[in-house]
Amino acid sequence: MNPNSNDIYQMKFKRFLAGVCAGLPLMAFSASPHGIDRANLDLSVSPGTDFYQYACGGWMKNNPLTPEFSRYGTFDMLRERAKVQLRDLITNLSQTPEASQKGTNAQKVNDLFQLGMDSVRLNKEGAAPVMPFVNKINNATPEEFIDLIAWMHNGITGVFFGTGVGSDMKNSDRNIMYVGETGLGLGDRDYYLEKSEENDKILAAYEKYVKTVMGLIGYDEKACQRVWENVIKLETEFARHKMTREERRNPDSRYNMMSLSELKSKYPNIDWDRYFKQIGAPDLPQANVSSLGFMQFLNEYLPSISEQEKKDYMVFMAVADSSGLLSDAFTDADFELYDRVMSGKEEKEPRWKTAMALPNSVFGEAVGELYVNKYFPEQNKTYMVGLVENLRKALDKHIDNLAWMSDETKAKAHEKLASFKVKIGYPDKWKDYSGIDIDPEKSYLENVYNASVWYHKDNISKLDKPVDKTEWHMTPQTVNAYYSPVSNEICFPAAILQAPYFDLTADDAQNYGAIGVVIGHEMTHGFDDQGRKYDKNGNLSDWWLPSDSEKFKALADSLVAQFNAEEVLPGLHANGRYTLGENIADQGGLRVAMTAYLDSRDGEELPVIDGFTAQQRFYLAYANLWANNIRDEEIRSRTKSDPHSIGRLRTNVSVRNLAPFFEAFGIKEGDAMYRPEQERVVIW
Repeated sequence: MNPNSNDIYQMKFKRFLAGVCAGLPLMAFSASPHGIDRANLDLSVSPGTDFYQYACGGWMKNNPLTPEFSRYGTFDMLRERAKVQLRDLITNLSQTPEASQKGTNAQKVNDLFQLGMDSVRLNKEGAAPVMPFVNKINNATPEEFIDLIAWMHNGITGVFFGTGVGSDMKNSDRNIMYVGETGLGLGDRDYYLEKSEENDKILAAYEKYVKTVMGLIGYDEKACQRVWENVIKLETEFARHKMTREERRNPDSRYNMMSLSELKSKYPNIDWDRYFKQIGAPDLPQANVSSLGFMQFLNEYLPSISEQEKKDYMVFMAVADSSGLLSDAFTDADFELYDRVMSGKEEKEPRWKTAMALPNSVFGEAVGELYVNKYFPEQNKTYMVGLVENLRKALDKHIDNLAWMSDETKAKAHEKLASFKVKIGYPDKWKDYSGIDIDPEKSYLENVYNASVWYHKDNISKLDKPVDKTEWHMTPQTVNAYYSPVSNEICFPAAILQAPYFDLTADDAQNYGAIGVVIGHEMTHGFDDQGRKYDKNGNLSDWWLPSDSEKFKALADSLVAQFNAEEVLPGLHANGRYTLGENIADQGGLRVAMTAYLDSRDGEELPVIDGFTAQQRFYLAYANLWANNIRDEEIRSRTKSDPHSIGRLRTNVSVRNLAPFFEAFGIKEGDAMYRPEQERVVIW
C-alpha cells in the first residue's frame, strides 16, 4: 500500500536487504462463512470510546511484541507467514536436480542463500570482501573523482547525488534519465537538523556506528575520528539542502527537464559528459532534475570539499552499504544503530531471514514463480478480478455524487478511473535473470555486487526506450499493494491475497472491509494529493478546473489538520501533510468499499453473524488490518520516515469522518469517537 516512486532507480545493496464474474459475492466458495474472531476484541472498551482498542485490543494482548520486532501487527504477521513459506521453497531447492545445474534459477537462488547462511565463512573473511572498494577509493587521484562517483552509482550506492532511468512524468510512454538528491546515513534530514534529546541519542549512536565499521576495516582511532567528523559534516550540509518530506510530495516541483548542455551550464562543477559515459549513457540528450535547489547547492559546495573529506565519505558509504553482506561484527553494528536505537528492537532476527532476503530480492520473480505455483490458488485471482470491478463501479458512483466537483472535471475523473490497469497475483511474463551469475567460490559481497551491476545496466538499457507497461514493481510474494501514477495501474501481489486481508471462508462484509478497502485505497491513490495530478495516460497534467482544485485543497487541508492534532507520543504529533496521500486513500477505500458491498447485495437482507451486523463486521475487519503492537522508538522513526499513519490513527481518525460508522455502532454526541457533522471531512 505504498505509492510507487519513479524519481530515482539507483540500485543499492541495502535495497536488496531491505518484499470474470463481477458482482458475485465472495461467500460463493463457503457454505457457512465465518464471522469476526471475538478473540481480537477488547470488550472492556466501548467502540464509542476507542474503536481501535475495542476492535484490536484482544489481538494486541494475545500477540505481545517479541525481542525480534519493533512492530508486529496483522500486516507483519502476513509477511512473517510469507517468509516461512519462502524459506521452505528456497531450502527445498537444494534437493532438486536443477540446483546443481550451473546457470539455472534454482542454482542461483540456492547458492546465494547458502552464501548468506555460511556465518563461519563470513566471519573468517571479515572485512576482506569490501577492501577492494576501500582501496580503489583511497588510491584514486583527484582527477578520478567523477569516475569514482559513477563507479559507485553503477552498483554500490548513491553518493553526492543519484541517477536512474524511469518513466517520463509528462510522457509516460518513454523512459528518461533522472538526476536527484543523495541519501543520508540516518535516512531523514531531521535527525541532523532538529535538536532534541532523541536526536542527540541517535546522533551519538551514529557516531559510534561510523567509528565501529571504520575500525573493522582497519582504520585506527585517529582515522575513525576523522572519518566521523567528515561524514557528519557532509551529511549535515546535504540534509540542510535536501527537500523536506512534504516538498517531495509535489510532483510538479520534481519535474525540471534539461538538455545536457543546460545541465552542464547550470552545474559546471560536475563533469557530466564523463559521468554519463561511465554509467553507460554516453549520448544522453536530456535529463530531469528532480531537486533544483539541492543540485545548485551541490554544484557550489563540491569545490570546497577536500580530497580527504570526499574519500572518507565515499569509503564510509561503500562500507556501510556493504555491511549486511559481511561478518557478524558488521551486522551487529548495523543492528545496534538501525534496529535497537532507532527502532527499539531487542535482538537480531534469525539468520535465515536475512539470508533469504537476498535471493528473494535479487531473483524476485524466479522465487515468485515458485511461490505462486504453490501458494496462490487461481480462484483467488478470479474473485479479485470481480471484486476490483465492483470497487471501480462504486468509485464511479462516488465521483458522480461529489458535491464539490464540477461536471467537467468529473467527466475526466471517470475517464481516468476507466483507464486503470489492474495487475493481480503475478506477471504474465517472468523476468529473465540469465545475465546474473552466482559463483559460490566468490564472496557473498562480490556476488551481490555483480548482481547489482547487472540491475544497474538493466535499468540504463531502458533509456529513451518505450516503457514496458507489463513490468511489475513488486514481486508476487510481496505482502503489499501499490498504485503507480505514471502507468495509472493498481497492483495486488499474490501474497497479500491471504487471510485476514482476503479470506474466501469469511463472509462478504469482512472481505469488503479488508481487501475491498485495500482495493479502494489503491484506486483512491489515483485521486489523492499526488495521484490527481496525473491524467488517464499517466502523464503529469492539470486536468482539473481551478475551482475544483481549490475545493479539493480545502478539504485536504482539513484532513491534514485532523491528523496533525493527534499526539502519537508525548510531545510528538502526527504529520498530517506528509501522510496526506495515504490518509485520503484510507478514507476513500472505506467509503467506496462499503458502497461496493451494499451494491453487491442487490437489496438482499444483510446477514447478522455472531451478533454483529454486516456494517459492524465491515468496520471491524478494516480495523483488524492495522492491529499491531509497536515500540515508542518505532513510532518516532515512522513519524519521520513513513508516509502512512500509525495503525491506531489509520483506524480511529479515518472512521470518525464516516456517518455509516456512527450508525453501525450507535455512536452519538458525547462519545469520544463522535465527530460533529460540520467537522467531518469527506473527499471521495
